Amino acid sequence: MSKYAKLSAGLLAAWLVFSLFSSALHLYRNAPDTPPIALGIAVVTPMVLFLAWFASSPGFRQFVLSLSPRTLTLVQSMRIAGFVFLVLGTYKILPAFFALSAGWGDIAVGATASFAALRLANPAHRKGFIFWQILGIADLVNALALGTLAGVIDPHGIPTTAMTVLPMSYIPTFAVPLFLILHIICIAQARRWPVTRFAAAGNRFQAAMPQGQE
Repeated sequence: MSKYAKLSAGLLAAWLVFSLFSSALHLYRNAPDTPPIALGIAVVTPMVLFLAWFASSPGFRQFVLSLSPRTLTLVQSMRIAGFVFLVLGTYKILPAFFALSAGWGDIAVGATASFAALRLANPAHRKGFIFWQILGIADLVNALALGTLAGVIDPHGIPTTAMTVLPMSYIPTFAVPLFLILHIICIAQARRWPVTRFAAAGNRFQAAMPQGQE
């Protein structure tokens, strides 16, 4: 397990450095009337690599599933910083429809992450925990879709160019795919949780009762 922990930490550090340097070199900048292809590749590639590694390596899969779901969920608290989108939307640096949706969505997820981690991250609240994780994924996917289609939704409006340069480019090239990966891990963990003792005892009691006495 320790080798996967060290390897994962090293890969995360390298990913962060690459994200910052590639942004500093303006590799993600694009014309306002063209889709952000390079940015899209930066978002999708880490997730594809993670899923491929998770599916093909039993050792890595075991390591990932052994991580604390509470800790992974608490990391999502950082999304409270989504208020930055609201500020940029107010100053017309980002289109309002994108800034409001992405900003309030992240704030909602960040503000409830502690509750999800401390109250829902257990077998007794499996469905609620998974539902919260799905909501977190939906918020990120919605933000990515709106950011990608901003030029189509409002061709003559404010472009999302600010998301392709530092410091904002750090969000789609590192933070968003990382948050998505953490959501996926938590869902995979929750699906493996055992049935709670209360539920199991109830099922056995119901099965043992004679017909017509339920």
